[in-house]
Amino acid sequence: MEDATGVLTILHDISFELAPRESVSIVGASGSGKSTLLSILAGLDVPSSGRVVVAGTDLFSLDEDARAALRARQMGFVFQSFQLLSHLNALENVMLPLELMGRTDARAAATEMLRRVGLGERLSHYPCVLSGGEQQRVALARAFVVRPALLLADEPTGSLDFATGEKVMELMFELNREVGTTLVLVTHDSAIAARCDRQLRIEAGRLVPEAAQAPQGSQPTQAPVQALSAGSA
Repeated sequence: MEDATGVLTILHDISFELAPRESVSIVGASGSGKSTLLSILAGLDVPSSGRVVVAGTDLFSLDEDARAALRARQMGFVFQSFQLLSHLNALENVMLPLELMGRTDARAAATEMLRRVGLGERLSHYPCVLSGGEQQRVALARAFVVRPALLLADEPTGSLDFATGEKVMELMFELNREVGTTLVLVTHDSAIAARCDRQLRIEAGRLVPEAAQAPQGSQPTQAPVQALSAGSA
């Protein structure tokens, strides 16, 4: 990235792998580069150097259309601000990624996932009449309904009160285990971070080595995601 003072490097020499079904938290102070790293993992931001390999494919060897297609097949997203489409009801919001994939069972699969997150009676409700916790559960259902290999979550409880946030996180970890998704979670909450299998700590755009080690005894045989970024544009 360039500003008035010249080139601004946000991330420096970051390298790690994620094992299948692993849950990993990314922690660090505001401005340390956590959300930028998440955007690079998703292929939404393009680094000035380095690569991200998802399911054997280097994201940045693809053009934007191909990256978008890979995201649709392999990734799910949960955001602090929910990112629901206001003109679609709960069912339609969850059906959307399935319809974009051409799934003929979109309505049935979305209905079942909304029931799984406790919103079976709220299918026809629009975001404006749902509580924050309900909106985040719709967002979780939308993310998990495609059974993604990788789920990226950016401060998913940041807009929720403590009790609601606890329920949402419990549901996220349950779905993570059930679906077998690899979870990468950006959070400022140390209690949430501690629930993950591993923590990656970012300080001033660099990965703290001690926090980057896999848990003792962990021997993953396959790495569905490899990230290497020397800098970010």
